[in-house]
Parts: sequence; structure tokens; C-alpha cells
Amino acid sequence: MAQRNPGRRGRSRKRRPSGQSASDPAQRPAPAARPAQRAASALGDLKASGERPHAPWHPLPLSELLILVGAIGTVVAYLRGVESNGALLGAGIGAVVIGTIEVTLREHLSGFRSHTLMLSVLPAIVFHSAVVLVVLALNNRAPGWLNVALLPIDVALVALCFKLLRARYVDARRERTFAGLR
Repeated sequence: MAQRNPGRRGRSRKRRPSGQSASDPAQRPAPAARPAQRAASALGDLKASGERPHAPWHPLPLSELLILVGAIGTVVAYLRGVESNGALLGAGIGAVVIGTIEVTLREHLSGFRSHTLMLSVLPAIVFHSAVVLVVLALNNRAPGWLNVALLPIDVALVALCFKLLRARYVDARRERTFAGLR
């Protein structure tokens, strides 16, 4: 079979004028300036999508400090041994969870960023855990069929919360867009 292009293969380069060297920055042409909007989106600038919503205690980064202290407590409890430091481990994980939920809920309800799925799963986790703990308190053991029986209720609860939270986010996002915060 004959080749269609018998010539040299490879990419062609634009040739430089004979007097210009590649190492001399004074003789290089200035790069074309990109539009500000394209540069902001390419860099993921926070100003392009507005600023994060402020907490009621704004100057103090309370949620971020709570997450940091909880993470440190969790690591310390793990390094000392989980069996003897169960309370410290639980407090550390609880602090991280509370700080994370506060930030995500604030961002979601203000229309800054959607956390619909994560927030809609939380009520199902709380409900399922509460039922299992009540059964454990009454019987000292939970039957295996209990998780299977609670699954349709969990799915329905997640679906309902997802629908409500998504509608709330869309409304808040629309308000944020009309306010010019984007």
C-alpha cells in the first residue's frame, strides 16, 4: 500500500527571523493578554464565584478551628490506643463532624455551593443509628433483619431530604445570582 504523504513526518515549526535569538527576552514579542474572565475561570479564582458566606461569628474561624482540634484529638487518640482513649476518639470525630456540617450547611443554604447529597444523607444516618441504639438498649443485641427492614425507610428519607434541599439551594442560588454575587 502506498503512503499518502511520503514527505517528512512531524510538526512544522514557525521559523524565526534570522537576527532574533530565543534567549533574548528584550526581542521576544509580548504575549497576548488573556481576557480577565477566562483567566479567573482557568485559575479557579474565588472572586469569580463570589465570596464564601460569613458565619455569624465571622472574624473568628470557629468551624475551621473545631475541625483542626477534632483532627488533632482523633490522631492523638489513635496513636495512644483506641481501646483506652475511646472518649477522646469520639470527641475528636464529633468535633470534625460538627465543624464540617456547619460549613457545608452554611454554604448550601446561602447558594454558594451545593452539598445536597451529603446533607440529605445525614438525617437518614441519624434515624437509622437512633433506631439501632434503641433496639440495642432494649435487647442487648440487634437482629440482622433490622438493617434490611430500615433500608426502605432510609432511602425514602434521603429522597425526601434531597428534593427539599435541592429546591432550597436552587432558590438561594437564584437570589445570589440576582444580587450580583454569582
